[in-house]
Amino acid sequence: MELWWPAGLKELREKHLAIPLTQSRVIVRPLEENDLAAAGRVARLAFGTFLGLSDPMQCMGDSEFAYARWKTDPSAAFAAEVAGELVGSVFVANWGSVGFFGPLTVHPNYWNQGIAQRLLERTMEVFDRWGTKHRGLYTFAHSPKHIALYQKFGFWPRYLTAIMSKEVAAQTPFKGWSRFSEAPEGDRTALLSACREVTGEIYLGLDLEREIRSVADLRLGDTVLLWENARLAGLAVCHTGAGTEAGSGRCYVKFGAVRPGPNAARNFESLVDSCEALATERGATRVVAGMNTARFEACCRMYARGYRTDLQGVVMAIPATAPGYNRPEVYLIDDWR
Repeated sequence: MELWWPAGLKELREKHLAIPLTQSRVIVRPLEENDLAAAGRVARLAFGTFLGLSDPMQCMGDSEFAYARWKTDPSAAFAAEVAGELVGSVFVANWGSVGFFGPLTVHPNYWNQGIAQRLLERTMEVFDRWGTKHRGLYTFAHSPKHIALYQKFGFWPRYLTAIMSKEVAAQTPFKGWSRFSEAPEGDRTALLSACREVTGEIYLGLDLEREIRSVADLRLGDTVLLWENARLAGLAVCHTGAGTEAGSGRCYVKFGAVRPGPNAARNFESLVDSCEALATERGATRVVAGMNTARFEACCRMYARGYRTDLQGVVMAIPATAPGYNRPEVYLIDDWR
């Protein structure tokens, strides 16, 4: 994100004057593994400064996103460099026919100088290469500057997405689910195909294989598989613990969905039960899940279960008028941060 200086940070702004740039000095190139630490530092500084934290580097705690997102697809991550120094980065995610990018961050010293637009140009090239049908992002709903930036590239604000959480405690083990990590290697191709069938019924071409494999290969958590009469009814890709997108003591449901149909509401409850059971197994005391408010039925059920909003932003999408899978009857958890 190319961020703006909110009220209250004037003194900090004066202390860290933006460094004037000519665009010829900015190099946008593929992000490399040895860039990841710097990309993480810039992201924390950018978000923490924007949010007005007294110590911006404490933003996001001990959660980590750069390594996993880069390992998932190194060809879909880019760095902005000035005079040999990494000053920004962006990560692009491929969920089959659906794609989103984030975080897109720029060092505060270089805000408002066109670097985010340069990173966005490369992002749009990736979407074009993939043939992504539905493209989107998550951004700050209260920031006109963010909204205007992304509108330049055709994205349009849709519905709010609430980042919700709930404390969980040890509970009676819930049956009817399994873990992708427990499946023999020879069975995993069939399981991924079953997951693709479930998500494809929600939105044609939606495919979470990259996320499922990344979580398994990098040991970031696990993917919950919900069964109904020996048929896959739902799945949830979960990060758990420090060094993942969750952070210490947390289970982050990066994506969760159930098959549409007459049993969708009941199965959704069971899927969330399974995620909470996984959380307690892994020693997490809080479950975090994103919910787009356009998915009305699922959103209401999360509130009824005791989940409350910690943070909210807005999803922006292309095509501007297409809901994608953000429809009232869809039982799905995600956020595009």
